[in-house]
Amino acid sequence: MSALSYAIIGTGAIGGYYGARLQQAGCDVHFLLRSDYAHVRQSGLIIDSVSGDFVLPQVKAYNQSTDIPPVDVVIVALKTTQNHLLPDLLPAIKPGGAILSLQNGFGIEADIANLLKKNNLAIPAILGGLCFICSNKVGPGHLRHMDYGRILLGEHTQDQQPCPPPPVMKAIAADFSRAQVPVDTTDDLPMARWQKLVWNVPYNGLSVVLDATTEEMMADDGVRSLITTLMEEVVAIANAWGKETSTGTSRTIDNSIIHTMLTHTETMPPYRTSMKIDYDEGRPLEIEAILGAPIDIAKEIDVATPTMTMLYCQLSFLNQRLNALSL
Repeated sequence: MSALSYAIIGTGAIGGYYGARLQQAGCDVHFLLRSDYAHVRQSGLIIDSVSGDFVLPQVKAYNQSTDIPPVDVVIVALKTTQNHLLPDLLPAIKPGGAILSLQNGFGIEADIANLLKKNNLAIPAILGGLCFICSNKVGPGHLRHMDYGRILLGEHTQDQQPCPPPPVMKAIAADFSRAQVPVDTTDDLPMARWQKLVWNVPYNGLSVVLDATTEEMMADDGVRSLITTLMEEVVAIANAWGKETSTGTSRTIDNSIIHTMLTHTETMPPYRTSMKIDYDEGRPLEIEAILGAPIDIAKEIDVATPTMTMLYCQLSFLNQRLNALSL
């Protein structure tokens, strides 16, 4: 059994699934909830999974962070649009502990560190976790895991340079492994985040603009070509950024990643991306973390991103209209 204790901030499709897996493996897990609090406190969590269905009839559920005891690891699985709330949502972290962000986008960990500094809060080790998973929330406390599930862990450093996994990250990886979650670690978290964006930029963004699942997009030759163009732009930014920031060996992404991601997506079950679900349910879209930040970096290092910029403008328009409707 693990010696680490965990708090899950954002018990949705990602945080709820991985937190449930950790509890199933015997870890001490505390779940912070909002709308589902009463239901989960009463009935626990239900997980429908390709890796095996299971139910946790009792979980440690909270509706305010001050009730959560000090933990070793805080897993942040909120949408990045809610990160400004983190100073009020984080429970106490034990000495030697860490914050692990399971969020999409670029620069997430640096933003969290800056937010803590701005609020005069202690800054523990900050880790990033890239989740390669198809998972949706289908009801209160009810999650459906449809495919994949691997996590890639890396440590954030202020200078964005590669670094070996610290002891706390190795301990977290061991817990995920015991929880039947495939897990790897990387010495270069920023480049890993660029690789994830090669998929997230086209599929999240276009799923909203085109009102389509991954299957519907892949079935259309024109859309497939557009996806490829967007992927090429992300790779171009990543490689220019890697060259700009490298202090030793050049950090690059091979173009073969595009073919690999297209092929893998073809074999996925029909999937409604997280951004599409947010749009359908009237929630703010994670445009800045997934598209805005990379485009800003591209401007700084003089990389052209005409297709990404057009997609960003389209999503911004739709997001503003969503916000207006919610007022």
